[in-house]
Amino acid sequence: MPLLARTVATPLSIEVRRGAVADLGSLLADRRISSGGDVAVVVGPGQGEKIVDLCRPSLGSADVFTVAGGSVDSANQLGDQLRRRNYDAVVGIGGGKTIDTAKYAATRYGIPMVTVATSLANDGIASPVASLTHEGGKGSYGVHIPIAVLVDLDFVENGPDRQTQAGIGDAVSNLSACADWELAHEVRGEPIDGLAVTLARTGAEALVNHPGKITDDGFLTTLAEALILGGISMSICGSSRPASGGDHEISHAIDHLFPSTASHGEQAGLGALFCTFLRGDLERFGQLARCLHRHGLSTRPADLGLTDEQFVEAVAFAPRTRPDRYTILEHQALSADDLRTRLGDYVDALREHLG
Repeated sequence: MPLLARTVATPLSIEVRRGAVADLGSLLADRRISSGGDVAVVVGPGQGEKIVDLCRPSLGSADVFTVAGGSVDSANQLGDQLRRRNYDAVVGIGGGKTIDTAKYAATRYGIPMVTVATSLANDGIASPVASLTHEGGKGSYGVHIPIAVLVDLDFVENGPDRQTQAGIGDAVSNLSACADWELAHEVRGEPIDGLAVTLARTGAEALVNHPGKITDDGFLTTLAEALILGGISMSICGSSRPASGGDHEISHAIDHLFPSTASHGEQAGLGALFCTFLRGDLERFGQLARCLHRHGLSTRPADLGLTDEQFVEAVAFAPRTRPDRYTILEHQALSADDLRTRLGDYVDALREHLG
Protein backbone atom coordinates (compact mmCIF):
# COMPACT_ATOMS: atom_id res chain seq x y z
CA MET A 1 0.00 0.00 0.00
CA PRO A 2 1.45 3.43 -0.89
CA LEU A 3 2.11 5.98 1.84
CA LEU A 4 -1.08 7.89 2.51
CA ALA A 5 -1.36 11.65 2.69
CA ARG A 6 -1.02 12.69 6.33
CA THR A 7 -3.81 15.02 7.42
CA VAL A 8 -5.64 15.86 10.61
CA ALA A 9 -8.82 16.54 8.67
CA THR A 10 -11.97 14.72 9.74
CA PRO A 11 -15.39 14.55 8.07
CA LEU A 12 -17.59 17.63 8.45
CA SER A 13 -20.54 15.42 9.35
CA ILE A 14 -20.95 11.85 10.59
CA GLU A 15 -24.45 10.41 10.91
CA VAL A 16 -25.49 6.85 11.70
CA ARG A 17 -29.25 6.43 11.61
CA ARG A 18 -32.23 5.08 9.78
CA GLY A 19 -33.53 6.92 6.73
CA ALA A 20 -30.20 8.52 5.90
CA VAL A 21 -30.54 7.81 2.17
CA ALA A 22 -33.99 9.35 1.91
CA ASP A 23 -32.82 12.46 3.79
CA LEU A 24 -29.61 12.90 1.86
CA GLY A 25 -30.72 16.30 0.59
CA SER A 26 -30.60 17.76 4.11
CA LEU A 27 -26.89 16.99 4.29
CA LEU A 28 -26.14 18.29 0.82
CA ALA A 29 -27.89 21.55 1.74
CA ASP A 30 -24.86 22.25 3.93
CA ARG A 31 -23.05 24.86 1.84
CA ARG A 32 -19.69 23.62 3.12
CA ILE A 33 -20.36 20.47 1.08
CA SER A 34 -22.19 21.83 -1.97
CA SER A 35 -22.27 25.56 -2.51
CA GLY A 36 -24.10 25.41 -5.83
CA GLY A 37 -26.01 22.13 -5.76
CA ASP A 38 -23.93 20.53 -8.50
CA VAL A 39 -23.63 16.98 -7.20
CA ALA A 40 -22.77 13.66 -8.83
CA VAL A 41 -24.37 10.60 -7.24
CA VAL A 42 -22.63 7.25 -7.73
CA VAL A 43 -24.48 3.97 -7.11
CA GLY A 44 -23.78 0.34 -7.84
CA PRO A 45 -25.79 -2.33 -9.64
CA GLY A 46 -28.49 -4.28 -7.83
CA GLN A 47 -29.90 -1.89 -5.25
CA GLY A 48 -28.76 1.13 -7.26
CA GLU A 49 -32.11 1.90 -8.87
CA LYS A 50 -33.97 1.44 -5.58
CA ILE A 51 -31.58 3.81 -3.85
CA VAL A 52 -31.92 6.44 -6.57
CA ASP A 53 -35.72 6.26 -6.43
CA LEU A 54 -35.65 6.64 -2.66
CA CYS A 55 -33.39 9.66 -2.51
CA ARG A 56 -34.34 11.32 -5.81
CA PRO A 57 -36.83 13.79 -4.23
CA SER A 58 -34.03 15.21 -2.09
CA LEU A 59 -31.41 15.34 -4.85
CA GLY A 60 -33.04 17.70 -7.32
CA SER A 61 -31.09 17.81 -10.57
CA ALA A 62 -28.11 15.75 -9.42
CA ASP A 63 -26.50 13.55 -12.06
CA VAL A 64 -26.58 9.81 -11.29
CA PHE A 65 -23.88 7.39 -12.42
CA THR A 66 -23.96 3.61 -12.06
CA VAL A 67 -20.64 1.77 -11.62
CA ALA A 68 -19.84 -1.92 -11.41
CA GLY A 69 -16.83 -4.12 -10.83
CA GLY A 70 -14.84 -2.22 -8.24
CA SER A 71 -11.84 -1.93 -10.57
CA VAL A 72 -9.33 0.79 -11.42
CA ASP A 73 -10.73 0.78 -14.97
CA SER A 74 -14.29 1.45 -13.77
CA ALA A 75 -13.00 4.18 -11.44
CA ASN A 76 -11.11 5.83 -14.28
CA GLN A 77 -14.19 5.67 -16.50
CA LEU A 78 -16.20 7.34 -13.76
CA GLY A 79 -13.51 9.99 -13.42
CA ASP A 80 -13.68 10.74 -17.15
CA GLN A 81 -17.42 11.33 -16.75
CA LEU A 82 -16.98 13.54 -13.70
CA ARG A 83 -14.48 15.84 -15.37
CA ARG A 84 -17.06 16.93 -17.97
CA ARG A 85 -18.76 19.16 -15.39
CA ASN A 86 -17.67 21.16 -12.35
CA TYR A 87 -19.19 19.20 -9.46
CA ASP A 88 -19.21 20.46 -5.89
CA ALA A 89 -19.16 16.93 -4.55
CA VAL A 90 -19.37 13.26 -5.43
CA VAL A 91 -21.78 11.16 -3.36
CA GLY A 92 -21.00 7.45 -3.27
CA ILE A 93 -24.00 5.39 -2.12
CA GLY A 94 -23.72 1.66 -1.49
CA GLY A 95 -21.22 -0.92 -0.33
CA GLY A 96 -17.45 -1.11 -0.40
CA LYS A 97 -16.90 -1.50 -4.14
CA THR A 98 -19.11 1.45 -5.04
CA ILE A 99 -17.66 3.71 -2.35
CA ASP A 100 -14.05 2.83 -3.22
CA THR A 101 -14.71 3.44 -6.91
CA ALA A 102 -16.21 6.84 -6.12
CA LYS A 103 -13.38 7.74 -3.72
CA TYR A 104 -10.73 6.95 -6.31
CA ALA A 105 -12.47 8.86 -9.11
CA ALA A 106 -13.19 11.86 -6.89
CA THR A 107 -9.60 12.01 -5.67
CA ARG A 108 -8.27 11.80 -9.20
CA TYR A 109 -9.98 15.08 -10.08
CA GLY A 110 -9.86 16.76 -6.69
CA ILE A 111 -13.62 16.63 -6.02
CA PRO A 112 -14.88 16.35 -2.41
CA MET A 113 -16.43 12.98 -1.63
CA VAL A 114 -19.43 12.08 0.54
CA THR A 115 -19.93 8.47 1.66
CA VAL A 116 -23.44 7.07 2.19
CA ALA A 117 -22.91 3.51 3.39
CA THR A 118 -25.61 0.85 3.04
CA SER A 119 -23.45 -1.94 4.51
CA LEU A 120 -20.82 -2.24 7.24
CA ALA A 121 -18.46 -4.82 5.77
CA ASN A 122 -15.15 -2.95 6.21
CA ASP A 123 -13.47 0.27 7.33
CA GLY A 124 -13.44 1.76 3.82
CA ILE A 125 -16.41 3.92 4.84
CA ALA A 126 -14.10 6.73 5.95
CA SER A 127 -10.60 5.49 5.20
CA PRO A 128 -7.98 7.14 2.96
CA VAL A 129 -7.71 3.90 0.99
CA ALA A 130 -9.54 2.51 -2.05
CA SER A 131 -9.31 -1.23 -2.58
CA LEU A 132 -9.73 -1.93 -6.30
CA THR A 133 -8.94 -4.75 -8.70
CA HIS A 134 -6.39 -4.13 -11.43
CA GLU A 135 -4.90 -6.48 -14.03
CA GLY A 136 -6.05 -9.63 -12.28
CA GLY A 137 -5.06 -8.61 -8.77
CA LYS A 138 -6.33 -6.38 -5.98
CA GLY A 139 -4.48 -3.27 -4.90
CA SER A 140 -4.85 -0.55 -2.28
CA TYR A 141 -4.67 3.06 -3.45
CA GLY A 142 -4.27 6.22 -1.36
CA VAL A 143 -7.26 8.57 -1.69
CA HIS A 144 -8.77 11.55 0.14
CA ILE A 145 -11.06 10.72 3.04
CA PRO A 146 -14.76 11.66 2.65
CA ILE A 147 -15.83 15.11 3.81
CA ALA A 148 -19.04 13.61 5.23
CA VAL A 149 -20.18 10.10 6.18
CA LEU A 150 -23.72 8.75 6.47
CA VAL A 151 -24.67 5.20 7.41
CA ASP A 152 -28.23 4.07 6.72
CA LEU A 153 -29.18 1.44 9.28
CA ASP A 154 -32.30 0.43 7.33
CA PHE A 155 -30.13 -0.88 4.50
CA VAL A 156 -27.54 -2.37 6.86
CA GLU A 157 -30.17 -4.32 8.80
CA ASN A 158 -31.81 -5.63 5.64
CA GLY A 159 -28.52 -6.66 4.05
CA PRO A 160 -26.76 -10.03 4.40
CA ASP A 161 -25.58 -10.85 7.92
CA ARG A 162 -22.22 -11.93 6.50
CA GLN A 163 -21.46 -8.34 5.47
CA THR A 164 -22.02 -7.11 9.00
CA GLN A 165 -20.03 -10.01 10.43
CA ALA A 166 -17.16 -9.11 8.11
CA GLY A 167 -17.25 -5.56 9.43
CA ILE A 168 -17.02 -6.84 12.99
CA GLY A 169 -13.92 -8.87 12.12
CA ASP A 170 -12.29 -5.91 10.38
CA ALA A 171 -13.05 -3.52 13.25
CA VAL A 172 -11.88 -5.70 16.16
CA SER A 173 -8.69 -6.58 14.29
CA ASN A 174 -7.57 -3.01 15.05
CA LEU A 175 -6.77 -4.18 18.57
CA SER A 176 -4.20 -6.61 17.17
CA ALA A 177 -2.89 -4.07 14.66
CA CYS A 178 -2.28 -1.49 17.39
CA ALA A 179 -0.51 -4.10 19.53
CA ASP A 180 1.75 -4.89 16.57
CA TRP A 181 2.52 -1.19 16.09
CA GLU A 182 3.44 -0.85 19.76
CA LEU A 183 5.67 -3.92 19.42
CA ALA A 184 7.47 -2.37 16.43
CA HIS A 185 7.90 0.85 18.41
CA GLU A 186 9.40 -1.02 21.37
CA VAL A 187 11.66 -3.37 19.43
CA ARG A 188 12.67 -1.31 16.41
CA GLY A 189 11.99 2.27 17.48
CA GLU A 190 9.32 2.71 14.82
CA PRO A 191 7.54 6.06 15.35
CA ILE A 192 4.03 5.67 16.72
CA ASP A 193 1.10 8.09 16.59
CA GLY A 194 -0.75 8.07 19.91
CA LEU A 195 -3.86 9.78 18.57
CA ALA A 196 -4.21 7.28 15.72
CA VAL A 197 -3.82 4.38 18.15
CA THR A 198 -6.37 5.90 20.54
CA LEU A 199 -9.00 6.31 17.82
CA ALA A 200 -8.53 2.84 16.35
CA ARG A 201 -8.44 1.14 19.73
CA THR A 202 -11.36 3.10 21.23
CA GLY A 203 -13.78 2.06 18.51
CA ALA A 204 -12.68 -1.57 18.64
CA GLU A 205 -12.87 -1.70 22.45
CA ALA A 206 -16.42 -0.34 22.39
CA LEU A 207 -17.42 -2.98 19.86
CA VAL A 208 -15.81 -5.90 21.69
CA ASN A 209 -17.52 -4.94 24.94
CA HIS A 210 -20.95 -4.17 23.46
CA PRO A 211 -23.54 -6.73 24.64
CA GLY A 212 -25.92 -6.26 21.69
CA LYS A 213 -26.58 -8.37 18.60
CA ILE A 214 -26.16 -7.52 14.93
CA THR A 215 -29.90 -6.82 14.76
CA ASP A 216 -29.73 -4.07 17.41
CA ASP A 217 -29.48 -0.43 16.36
CA GLY A 218 -27.18 0.30 19.28
CA PHE A 219 -24.73 -2.42 18.28
CA LEU A 220 -24.81 -1.46 14.59
CA THR A 221 -24.17 2.17 15.52
CA THR A 222 -21.17 1.12 17.60
CA LEU A 223 -19.89 -1.00 14.70
CA ALA A 224 -20.27 1.91 12.27
CA GLU A 225 -18.44 4.24 14.64
CA ALA A 226 -15.62 1.72 15.11
CA LEU A 227 -15.14 1.38 11.35
CA ILE A 228 -15.27 5.15 10.85
CA LEU A 229 -12.77 5.79 13.65
CA GLY A 230 -10.47 3.18 12.13
CA GLY A 231 -10.57 5.00 8.82
CA ILE A 232 -9.90 8.39 10.40
CA SER A 233 -7.00 6.95 12.42
CA MET A 234 -5.28 5.94 9.17
CA SER A 235 -5.76 9.42 7.76
CA ILE A 236 -4.27 11.02 10.87
CA CYS A 237 -1.05 8.98 10.89
CA GLY A 238 -0.65 8.72 7.12
CA SER A 239 -0.54 4.93 6.95
CA SER A 240 -2.68 1.84 7.55
CA ARG A 241 -0.62 0.96 10.65
CA PRO A 242 -3.42 1.35 13.26
CA ALA A 243 -5.75 -0.92 11.29
CA SER A 244 -3.46 -3.45 9.64
CA GLY A 245 -0.95 -5.75 11.33
CA GLY A 246 -0.23 -9.45 11.36
CA ASP A 247 -3.98 -9.99 11.22
CA HIS A 248 -4.19 -8.42 7.78
CA GLU A 249 -1.02 -10.12 6.63
CA ILE A 250 -2.71 -13.45 7.34
CA SER A 251 -5.82 -12.36 5.45
CA HIS A 252 -3.73 -11.24 2.46
CA ALA A 253 -1.86 -14.55 2.53
CA ILE A 254 -5.13 -16.51 2.49
CA ASP A 255 -6.28 -14.43 -0.48
CA HIS A 256 -3.04 -15.16 -2.30
CA LEU A 257 -2.79 -18.88 -1.55
CA PHE A 258 -6.46 -19.85 -1.30
CA PRO A 259 -8.52 -17.27 -3.22
CA SER A 260 -12.21 -16.77 -2.42
CA THR A 261 -11.95 -18.52 0.94
CA ALA A 262 -13.96 -15.91 2.85
CA SER A 263 -14.44 -12.17 3.18
CA HIS A 264 -11.55 -9.94 4.16
CA GLY A 265 -13.13 -9.08 7.51
CA GLU A 266 -13.77 -12.71 8.47
CA GLN A 267 -10.16 -13.61 7.68
CA ALA A 268 -8.77 -10.54 9.48
CA GLY A 269 -10.81 -11.38 12.57
CA LEU A 270 -9.40 -14.91 12.72
CA GLY A 271 -5.93 -13.54 12.00
CA ALA A 272 -6.26 -11.07 14.88
CA LEU A 273 -7.33 -13.84 17.25
CA PHE A 274 -4.38 -16.06 16.32
CA CYS A 275 -1.89 -13.17 16.55
CA THR A 276 -3.26 -12.24 19.97
CA PHE A 277 -2.67 -15.82 21.10
CA LEU A 278 0.91 -15.71 19.79
CA ARG A 279 1.50 -12.60 21.90
CA GLY A 280 0.49 -14.53 24.99
CA ASP A 281 -2.20 -12.03 25.94
CA LEU A 282 -4.72 -14.62 27.10
CA GLU A 283 -7.11 -12.10 28.64
CA ARG A 284 -7.46 -10.23 25.34
CA PHE A 285 -7.52 -13.56 23.50
CA GLY A 286 -10.53 -14.72 25.50
CA GLN A 287 -12.27 -11.39 25.02
CA LEU A 288 -11.81 -11.50 21.23
CA ALA A 289 -12.72 -15.19 20.99
CA ARG A 290 -15.99 -14.64 22.83
CA CYS A 291 -16.84 -11.60 20.68
CA LEU A 292 -16.19 -13.38 17.38
CA HIS A 293 -18.01 -16.51 18.50
CA ARG A 294 -21.00 -14.53 19.80
CA HIS A 295 -21.49 -12.86 16.44
CA GLY A 296 -21.01 -16.00 14.36
CA LEU A 297 -17.50 -15.34 13.05
CA SER A 298 -14.75 -17.90 12.53
CA THR A 299 -12.46 -18.78 15.41
CA ARG A 300 -10.88 -21.90 13.87
CA PRO A 301 -9.38 -22.46 10.39
CA ALA A 302 -12.06 -25.07 9.66
CA ASP A 303 -14.74 -22.40 10.17
CA LEU A 304 -13.31 -20.65 7.11
CA GLY A 305 -13.09 -23.89 5.17
CA LEU A 306 -9.32 -24.21 5.61
CA THR A 307 -7.45 -27.24 6.86
CA ASP A 308 -4.98 -26.74 9.70
CA GLU A 309 -2.15 -27.32 7.23
CA GLN A 310 -3.50 -24.64 4.87
CA PHE A 311 -3.75 -22.17 7.73
CA VAL A 312 -0.17 -22.92 8.79
CA GLU A 313 0.94 -22.35 5.20
CA ALA A 314 -0.91 -19.02 5.11
CA VAL A 315 0.58 -17.81 8.41
CA ALA A 316 4.08 -18.81 7.29
CA PHE A 317 3.58 -16.91 4.03
CA ALA A 318 1.94 -13.88 5.66
CA PRO A 319 5.07 -11.75 6.33
CA ARG A 320 5.85 -11.80 2.62
CA THR A 321 2.65 -9.88 1.88
CA ARG A 322 3.98 -6.80 3.72
CA PRO A 323 7.78 -7.05 3.92
CA ASP A 324 8.01 -3.49 5.24
CA ARG A 325 5.77 -4.17 8.27
CA TYR A 326 6.96 -5.54 11.62
CA THR A 327 4.36 -7.55 13.51
CA ILE A 328 4.23 -10.43 15.98
CA LEU A 329 4.68 -12.76 12.99
CA GLU A 330 8.00 -11.20 12.00
CA HIS A 331 9.01 -10.88 15.65
CA GLN A 332 8.62 -14.57 16.43
CA ALA A 333 9.55 -15.84 12.94
CA LEU A 334 8.12 -19.27 13.68
CA SER A 335 8.91 -22.22 11.43
CA ALA A 336 6.12 -24.31 9.92
CA ASP A 337 6.69 -26.98 12.58
CA ASP A 338 6.53 -24.36 15.32
CA LEU A 339 3.32 -22.96 13.83
CA ARG A 340 1.72 -26.41 13.83
CA THR A 341 2.52 -26.75 17.51
CA ARG A 342 1.23 -23.27 18.31
CA LEU A 343 -1.96 -23.91 16.33
CA GLY A 344 -2.60 -27.00 18.44
CA ASP A 345 -2.10 -24.92 21.60
CA TYR A 346 -4.40 -22.27 20.14
CA VAL A 347 -7.22 -24.77 19.57
CA ASP A 348 -6.81 -26.03 23.15
CA ALA A 349 -7.06 -22.47 24.44
CA LEU A 350 -10.23 -21.92 22.42
CA ARG A 351 -11.81 -24.93 24.11
CA GLU A 352 -11.04 -23.42 27.50
CA HIS A 353 -12.59 -20.07 26.63
CA LEU A 354 -15.51 -21.20 24.45
CA GLY A 355 -16.17 -24.73 25.61
